[in-house]
Amino acid sequence: MSTKSDRQAAREAVVTYHESQLAVLVGRVGDAIDRFRIGELDAFDVDQVLFQYSRAAKELWKFCNLGDPELVANIMHERPVVDWWERGAPRKR
Repeated sequence: MSTKSDRQAAREAVVTYHESQLAVLVGRVGDAIDRFRIGELDAFDVDQVLFQYSRAAKELWKFCNLGDPELVANIMHERPVVDWWERGAPRKR
């Protein structure tokens, strides 16, 4: 059985991971908006980025809220880093 401090450390690790990965996704949106403002992207391109962001952020949220924070923290440490942006990519037909 884990201690209260172990559970707290796991929760903090998951929160830190979620925030850092969310910042990466938000950075993609910021880049797209900046490119829109200078004319490199049109509104449809930015809309596509926003759509992918939404899907990616939902996948990240689902992972970080699997239930037991200790389980999520163990998965984070044992498995390779997930490319959440790619996870949010629309499926190819």
